[in-house]
Formats: sequence, C-alpha cells, structure tokens
Amino acid sequence: MKIRTAFLFLAWLLPAAGMATETELAMATVEEITVPRVFRLDGVVEAVNQSTISAQTNGQVEAIYYDVDDVVEAGALLVKLKDTEQKAALRRAEADLRAATAVMADARSNYKRIKDLFSRKLVARSDLDKAQASLDTARAKLDAARAALAQAKEQLSYTRVTAPYKGIVTQRHVEVGEVAHPGTPLMSGISLEQLRVAVDVPQSLIIAIRKKGRASVQLPGGRWIEVTDMTIFPFADPASNTFKLRLMLPKNVENLFPGMLVKTAFETGKAPALVIPASAVAYRSEVTGVYVLDEDENRIHFRYVRLGDALGEEAVTVLSGLQEGDRVFLDPIAAGVELKRQRRQAREQGGHE
Repeated sequence: MKIRTAFLFLAWLLPAAGMATETELAMATVEEITVPRVFRLDGVVEAVNQSTISAQTNGQVEAIYYDVDDVVEAGALLVKLKDTEQKAALRRAEADLRAATAVMADARSNYKRIKDLFSRKLVARSDLDKAQASLDTARAKLDAARAALAQAKEQLSYTRVTAPYKGIVTQRHVEVGEVAHPGTPLMSGISLEQLRVAVDVPQSLIIAIRKKGRASVQLPGGRWIEVTDMTIFPFADPASNTFKLRLMLPKNVENLFPGMLVKTAFETGKAPALVIPASAVAYRSEVTGVYVLDEDENRIHFRYVRLGDALGEEAVTVLSGLQEGDRVFLDPIAAGVELKRQRRQAREQGGHE
C-alpha cells in the first residue's frame, strides 16, 4: 500500500563533552504523524475459473490426452469417447431429414395443385382443407427432422471433450476403457490467469472497510499490490460472525497458486504513529533497535524497539521503545563504533556507563 512518508527534521551532533572531536554523526528527530490505520488478515488464494468437466453423452473412454499438472490451451481435446452409437444416430437423423424433405416437397406440390383446381371450382372445399392439413403435417415433420439432426450432431460433439479455458489439470477421474454416462466426472482443472483472495473479516471492521474500499495483498517475496476490485458478501456467517470478502488480483500474477495463504491489509481509518528513517534501524540477529542520543549525558545508547508498518522505503513506524522528540542516529554502524569508543574511554577513566 503506497503511503506518503513524513518529512523528518535532520540534526547534526556537534563535538561535545564525552564525544570525539572528530566525530560528526547525522541524526533524525522522532516525530508523531497521522498514518492510515491498517488491519492485516490472512486470506486464501482462489482460482476464478475452476471446474470439473463431466460427460454429456454415453460412451466408452477411448483416449485421454492430458494428465494431472499438464497445461492445456482453451479448446484443446481432453478426452475422446467411443462414438459408434452417436455416428449411427447422426446417419439416421440425416436419412429422416431427407425423407421429411421429400414428403414436404410432395405435400407442397399437391397443395398447389388442389388450390388451383379449387380456384376453378373443380374440387370441393374439403379437398383443399385436406391438402392444407397434409402440408402442415409435412412441415412439422420436417422441423422435427431438422431438430433431431441438430441433436444428433450435438451428441456426436459430446464424444470429444474439450477444455473451456486455458488452465492446468488438477485431477483425472476416469481411465481408458471405462464407460461414461451423462454426469460422470471426467477431468478437473483450474486457470492461473485470473486469481482472487478470499478473506473472512470480523464484523467490527466491515463498515469501515466497505466505506474505504481499499485493500492490498502481499505477494510471495514481500511485495504488496493494491486491490480496488473488492466483493463484499452482504451477510455474515452466523457461526463465526465474519463477512466474506473477495479481492480480485491482476491477471497472470507469478508464483501464486490456489490454496496458498497470503497476507491482506485493509485501511479502516487514520491513527497517530511515531516514525523514524528506515536507515536508523539496526538489526542484530533477532534483535531490532536504534542508537539514541541521551540529551542529559550527551551519550549514545542502544535501545530496543518494536517496529510497525513500513512507510514506503525510507521510513518505518515504531510501536514501542521510543517517544516523540527522541533523536536517533541515521548510521547505526558509525553510531555503534562511537558507542564502543565511549565505553572504552569510560573504562580508561575508571567510570561507569
């Protein structure tokens, strides 16, 4: 989440009692500023497109072209079913259509002939009505034959199961030789092109989150990306009193897979915070601290601190260990050298720090 860092006033520690005259160390004053109040929650990565493809017709599994972890393109042939029955049904439907077309042509010709005779008063009205009924019946049979042909073609196409989108196969449910029926699961897959993060948010935060509409997700490697496409479910889970949120990620995010846990951050308001330059922080194994100037003694002390969120790359918030107005050294290495010099000087003079 991008946050504007505060301006920190720099001071210079001039030579003074207890300090080497050649020492000149840069410092910064600890300030209290207003920063966004952020709550962090764990979320689970989900694939927007994830599905199980099932058989839509009867047939024996004749070939399987992909397996688990294989990448498939949209429209790629996944499974082929034996199509003998479907091809026979297609030929029968084509024959029925030809027969219905012939009957239709005969009925139309007969109707025209009777209509012409009726106009010359050579046949009765009942003969014309009978010819009209025959024409209507032939037309209905032709429509039925066309529909049967379309259905037969569709059933034949079902014997070639294709991928609805580009993705990765996650599970194969059948083997070659098995008989599939409509509804039989064949293969499951997901698409990694479009991912989202599902988060359960406490009800105490949902109003502020809905109002702000800002969130961010931490990617593998520590980088945060801002998310603006947020879906908030309009009801709470009665068991946990949490609301479910979905955060839509940009397309083709690398090194992110469904099922992974990620950190999410939601801005819910503003809060005061102490801030120091990031360069002032000294990391000693598992210990985090800063070198601070004791104004009364004009000496350097190492103080343990607990850090909060980073404000960009140049500043960081402090949760404990410092107070407003403290002055910290910007170069921990130089400050550490000066601290050792002070201690050595104190020992030589027989004093105590």
